[in-house]
Amino acid sequence: MKQSFLSVMILLILITDPLGNIPLFISSLKNVPVARRPKVILRECVIAAAVLIAFLFFGDVFLSALGLSDEVLKISGGVILFLIAVNMIFPGTGGKLVEDEIEGEPFIVPVAIPLIAGPGALTYVMLLMKSDPSRGLEWVGAILIAMAVSMAAFFASSKLKEWLGPRALSAIERLMGLVLTAIAIEMLLGGLSQYFGSH
Repeated sequence: MKQSFLSVMILLILITDPLGNIPLFISSLKNVPVARRPKVILRECVIAAAVLIAFLFFGDVFLSALGLSDEVLKISGGVILFLIAVNMIFPGTGGKLVEDEIEGEPFIVPVAIPLIAGPGALTYVMLLMKSDPSRGLEWVGAILIAMAVSMAAFFASSKLKEWLGPRALSAIERLMGLVLTAIAIEMLLGGLSQYFGSH
């Protein structure tokens, strides 16, 4: 099924989970001076965008070198997204990608990778390019918009946490997790169907 630009953009925002990342982001920048934080946010979001775009265009080369098929990528992508979704709905049930407390100023790890450009997002952009290589510039645009949403959420993180409160943030993240669960299962079933259909 052909994906629209809007659906890809929304899914990328769901996968990168800017609202759900706010508590970990605040913790990561705890030891960074307030005046320095805007530069750190901008730098980390630019790095995350660059990594996602690199995987978008060169992920296929990487997969070919490893000898991995499209079907395996779809199945593994579905599993990863499902685990992310489960952790969004039931926090603490999955393994942690990052530690709660970060010493010093974060650089690339853990904010850019894996907080923003995590395994789910990297797998998804590779699948995007394989599904329709002719729309590469559209996918770049969707990535940049998703990164802009993450950047806006991080810039407003303290205010959002104060205004919405932990309960509202948790409720929004769980709702996003439910949507992502359905998408993950569809991806997984599509990969399994393709795998068994070709074997």
